[in-house]
Amino acid sequence: MRKSLFKRAKVLPWISNVTLYGCLFAGGDFVHQCIAQRDEMDWRHTRNVAIVALSFQGNFNYFWLRALEHRFPGRSASMIFRKLLLDQTFASPLATSVFYTGVSFLEGKEDIFADWREKFFNTYKTGLMYWPFMQSGDGTAAVAFAWVMAPKKRLLHRSTDEEK
Repeated sequence: MRKSLFKRAKVLPWISNVTLYGCLFAGGDFVHQCIAQRDEMDWRHTRNVAIVALSFQGNFNYFWLRALEHRFPGRSASMIFRKLLLDQTFASPLATSVFYTGVSFLEGKEDIFADWREKFFNTYKTGLMYWPFMQSGDGTAAVAFAWVMAPKKRLLHRSTDEEK
């Protein structure tokens, strides 16, 4: 089952990536609502989050990360720095802005920028503290599945690196 899922993610990376983003965003919204201990789940909000993730976030990140890797190939310190700098100064603000305004639009809010004005700066600051340390690979679902499905391989690779 694991190998089959991993192989499909490699064969259909775009579809896998977009689907993974939709599931992660919807799942994140679900967990957020559970932690916030709401009396009732707001399934429309979760649906709207998933729609924005499926229609924009997954697609944008799939093609953006490929373009970065194509323009700045490799894992040298200077290439990684360039990719991170562009990602955090261009893509992150754009993706965050589309998320907040897109969800507000789907919810029919009169001022679709209200959530953006309230939450953007804090979200962006938090992202700057988190994402540069988490980004790796080429941004595809195949890389994410490989990371999730092969914890023993990561541990073996880490112990081999420590021995050197």
